[in-house]
Amino acid sequence: MSNGQTRVAIVGDPVEHSLSPVMQNAAFASAGLDWEMVRVQVPSGSGAEIIGRVRSGEFAGLAITMPLKEEAAAAIDELDPASARLRSVNTAVGLPDGGVRGLSTDGNGFVNSLRVQGVDLVGSKVHVVGAGGAARSIVAALGAIDGCLITISNRTFSAAVEAAGLAESAHAVDGDETVDAVKGADIVVNTTSVGMGSESGVGALPLAIELIGAHQVVADIVYHPLTTGLLAGAAARGAHTVDGLGMLVHQAVLQCEAWTGFSPDPVAMRSAAEAELARRSG
Repeated sequence: MSNGQTRVAIVGDPVEHSLSPVMQNAAFASAGLDWEMVRVQVPSGSGAEIIGRVRSGEFAGLAITMPLKEEAAAAIDELDPASARLRSVNTAVGLPDGGVRGLSTDGNGFVNSLRVQGVDLVGSKVHVVGAGGAARSIVAALGAIDGCLITISNRTFSAAVEAAGLAESAHAVDGDETVDAVKGADIVVNTTSVGMGSESGVGALPLAIELIGAHQVVADIVYHPLTTGLLAGAAARGAHTVDGLGMLVHQAVLQCEAWTGFSPDPVAMRSAAEAELARRSG
């Protein structure tokens, strides 16, 4: 503990640019909680060790990023159903008996980021571009929504097939079937890193922008820049766009709830994140 504060940590390698401390410390302050989030760089191979520091009471919980998500899941006592299927966690919570509970908030954070934008996911057709860890979390969360049909495309088709196994309503597509899936989707989601770090609205695209129509919702989990090339192109074609900071904020809201039992203000968390991004860009 530090100065009587309850501490949580963002752990992984690297963590120096993570926005988690900015958002969570804003959440704690707005709630009047004497909590603090710190950054702890933890290399691959040390997942079990950092979970042990929760068991010892050094940290009340963790936000877990790469490359520790799978290692941490293997070392945790109690996994929520989604994390058990994913074999991966992004959140650890210390329990009163010294045990540790693990969960994955990424997928539900993404779903919530759409819901607050008025996007109805029930009965929707969703096309997911990519099949990495974020995509897998999103597919698992979408699979729990009534009538939501999911298609997945990825550069490596076998990875898309594996991701599709996380939801009964999902299947992998390739080639011409991908074109049809994108055109026929109500919601298109980019879960790849394509567009990250480029100037706003400039750079490579994860799919042909000509496939996007004005009736669609297009979401990108990349948040630097907030307006990626995909989102700029989709907006120009009349689509409703959702930036990646929404998912980051709403998965952090769920983490804060898991640690503290308090539901923080997502607006305060997003404002803190936007201010930090502006500071870094300036």
